[in-house]
Order: sequence, then structure tokens, then C-alpha cells
Amino acid sequence: MHGTVDGFSYGLVTPVVAYLMACLGGALGLRCTTRAQLAPHSWRPGWLALGSAALGSGIWTMHFIAMMGFTVREAPVHYDRPTMYASLVVPVVMVGIGIFMVGYRGATGSALFTGGTITGLGVASMHYLGMAGMRLDGRLEYNTLTVAASVVIAVVAATAALWAAGQVRGVMWSLGASLVMGLAVSGMHYTGMAAVSVHLHGASGGPTGGESPAALLAPMLIGPFAFLLLAGVVVVFDPLMAAGGADRTLAERKPGVPAPGLVRHSARRAGLRPRRPVAHRGPTPQKR
Repeated sequence: MHGTVDGFSYGLVTPVVAYLMACLGGALGLRCTTRAQLAPHSWRPGWLALGSAALGSGIWTMHFIAMMGFTVREAPVHYDRPTMYASLVVPVVMVGIGIFMVGYRGATGSALFTGGTITGLGVASMHYLGMAGMRLDGRLEYNTLTVAASVVIAVVAATAALWAAGQVRGVMWSLGASLVMGLAVSGMHYTGMAAVSVHLHGASGGPTGGESPAALLAPMLIGPFAFLLLAGVVVVFDPLMAAGGADRTLAERKPGVPAPGLVRHSARRAGLRPRRPVAHRGPTPQKR
């Protein structure tokens, strides 16, 4: 018996909120990558790690907010928590690989292709691992071609996001890139959901009781959502980012010239002392 699947049981509420969460994670990931380009070598991994965690958390939160609207009318849906949290680790790690590759090697050539592919596969793995955490009296069946299309969308979206992370053109550029990225990630999710059909083991034809998906999932989203807010506070109140100094500094840099923070750090590592200006004391008096 095939179950009646409804992916929009709350109307447009869950898709819109899910899209906004994807945009928030994307914006934080892009801004942290921008900030990492100005950080000294010792601080760069911290900014890239924060961007990776924010982007991965945003994608994961988007997925499960969207899943709040997913119901099967003939059977209650439950979720296995260990599998759900495992699906959070996967995108954070794989997105981190892509962001670190771009952060250290630049958003060009093999680094962009390899990083985008790994990140996209991480996003797709998160989606289908999260779906594997669903528990109901039946089994999920997938349309192979639609699944393949969702994976392609994930890889293309991830590559575009990493390319945008390497393009420093101000706050509005990052905002626009995050909106496009949120649309691509949400599109990947709903393309993957279009591939799903449910085959029930039982033969009951009426609705069943139990907690709603929103009641089951909402408590699990509190932690990642709080982390996204904390990451947003760090980015907004960072002195260099708050005044737009990072964008101006990077925009004024000539191609091939490293950031000032990196120059100072490299000089310190090489044991060089910065040259101080010599005070002008006027002409030296001649001896008679």
C-alpha cells in the first residue's frame, strides 16, 4: 500500500523558514571566509572552522525545518536521533574540507572543482542520511533519476557557494550570494523529496495519532539554531567586519599582494623586525 505523502502540511511556512535558515548559514559562511583572508596565519583556521560549522548547521537546520511539513497521512513519522545528529556532522566536516581548500588555495581551478564536489556530496549525504533517520511503518522508495538530479544540484550549488566565498566584493555581494545559495540548497532538498514515495506495511487507510513532526523536531533544532545566532554575533561585532574594513582592505589590495595581517605575521615568523621611520634631524653641521 502506498502512503499519501504531504510535504507542505503547514503550507508555505516551513519552506520559507527553511530557505531563510539556509540563507543565514550561507551568509555567515561567506563572511567568515572573507574575514579569514585578512586574519594572521594562526587565526585563519578558526575563522574557516566557524564558517564551516555555520554553513553546515544552516543546511542541516534548513533540512529539518522543511521536514516539519512532511507527513504521511496513513502512518505516524518518527526520527532516530543518533542518525539525525550524524547527519549534522557529515555536512560540517565535508563543507569544512571545501572551505579550507578555498581559504588556503583560492577559489580557482582544481581547488574549486574538488572542494565543490566534496561539499556538494556532503550536502546530498546529509539529506539522504537525514531521510534514513525516519521511522514509520513502511519503507521509503526513491526515483533514481530524481535523486541524481538532486545530487547534481547540490554539487553545482556548493561549487557556486565556494566560488562566491573567494570573491570579495562587499556586504551586498555576500548577501546576494547567500540568497542564491539558499535557493539552490532548498531546491536540492525539495528535488530530493520529489523522488520519495512511501510503501506502507500495514493496510490502515485512516490517519493515526501521535506527535506532529514539528513537536518531534523542534527541540532538536534549538542547539544548532543557537549556534547560528552566536556565530552571527561574532561576525557582526567583529571590529574589522562591523565597519566594513575587511571589504575595503581586500578591495583595495592589488592582485597577488597578501593581506596586511599576513604580511606582518610572515615577517615575524621570518625573524624580521619592522622598519621604523627615521626622524629627520636637519642638516649635519660641518666641522671647521
